[in-house]
Amino acid sequence: MDLGSPWVTIVWNDPVNLMSYVSYVFRSYFGFPCAEAERLMLQVHNDGRAVVATGTREEMERHVEAMHDYGLWATLTKADA
Repeated sequence: MDLGSPWVTIVWNDPVNLMSYVSYVFRSYFGFPCAEAERLMLQVHNDGRAVVATGTREEMERHVEAMHDYGLWATLTKADA
């Protein structure tokens, strides 16, 4: 197992949260500028998912837990090699 391999946090589209709320979460939690938060929110809305963070498994687990606390559907997986 390659411990140095990066992991990603994916936020998935859901039928519950408003697009404005998803954008707000991306700005407030990740600190994304408004334009980046909007771009990622539209990617979630239009493509069904967006990668919002990359890093160690532990970091991504924290991000996923935080997204769940905000009521968003998020998962982590190994980044594509």
